[in-house]
Amino acid sequence: MDLLGKRPGFLIRQDRPFNGGPLLADLGRSFVTPNDLFFVRNHGDVPVVDPETFRLEVKGEVDCPLSLSLDDFTRFPRRELVATIQCAGNRRSELVDLKPIPNELPWGSEAVSNARWGGVALADVLAAARPGPGALHASFCGLDDVERHGKRFHFGGSVPIAKAMSPELLLATEMNGEPLPPLHGFPVRVVVPGWIGARSVKWLHKVKLQAEPSDNYFQAVAYRLFPAAVSAENVVWEEGMRLGEQAVNVVVTTPLEGQVVSFGEVRFAGVAFAGGGRRVERVELSQNDGTSWVQASFLPGDANWAWRRWQAELNLETGAREVAVRAWDSAAQTMPPAVDQVWNFKGYMNNAWFRLRLDVR
Repeated sequence: MDLLGKRPGFLIRQDRPFNGGPLLADLGRSFVTPNDLFFVRNHGDVPVVDPETFRLEVKGEVDCPLSLSLDDFTRFPRRELVATIQCAGNRRSELVDLKPIPNELPWGSEAVSNARWGGVALADVLAAARPGPGALHASFCGLDDVERHGKRFHFGGSVPIAKAMSPELLLATEMNGEPLPPLHGFPVRVVVPGWIGARSVKWLHKVKLQAEPSDNYFQAVAYRLFPAAVSAENVVWEEGMRLGEQAVNVVVTTPLEGQVVSFGEVRFAGVAFAGGGRRVERVELSQNDGTSWVQASFLPGDANWAWRRWQAELNLETGAREVAVRAWDSAAQTMPPAVDQVWNFKGYMNNAWFRLRLDVR
């Protein structure tokens, strides 16, 4: 199977379109995820883009529409930031274990990664285009060709103008000091820190300022959150909550589910991340279903929009043991205890306590 630039052992969830992520043992090895391990979420095949003829169109509710070549990007100040991107379907497999979720990728916990992005701030580009009073949302359109319900179109989405004008939202041309790989949006992608990955549109070729959110399928229909009682049979799409900011979440990278470990001190490690500019402030572990907690310590590496790596030691006695892990963010928000509290028929936004069952001998 073609790994398309990913290292051997990369977990492929779907061959075409290509979707996959790193093994959990590799996920938190470093603060910044190497390009050949960064997770991939595609809805169509990777487009082939000629950098010489490429143009980014900025149009809509602007006084000065722009058509930018890659060389034109040098007109704007170069920006760089470290930011975590997570698919809204990350940890879906835990929801599937509770109740089937058909027609969605069965992501484990691997659909999240952290990179150092380089490019220009969308705010600087929009300042040159001079937004008009009707510019309430920034709509993004990629060059990938997607098919849904018998129709073909480009993947797209939007964010409110306040987020679009924030200094952290990038038009990224670099990833970890290298040009964007084709799998990750070459030559230009949006990076929307703190929001679901679907808003970080890849292979960007058009930014349109408009009065309403994007009417693209992946903004208007998909990536909506519904109560547990709603199903594919009775859904009213317009009533779903449009997904935007990420919720606080945690992933355990070691030990692994079902692993046999020796009794006594056992080292746990993982990553935790929050949305909307909030910071992870605390990670806690419990081996008695939340009656008491042990606080983890953070490893080196920190940035406003990035995950935090953590580690902790628990003293485990022999037998079957379950360890629960939760995180808290700077708004004093934490994670719900059980997956039945967050289950939804699309399998989005699972941030229930991360539970790990171990065989202690």
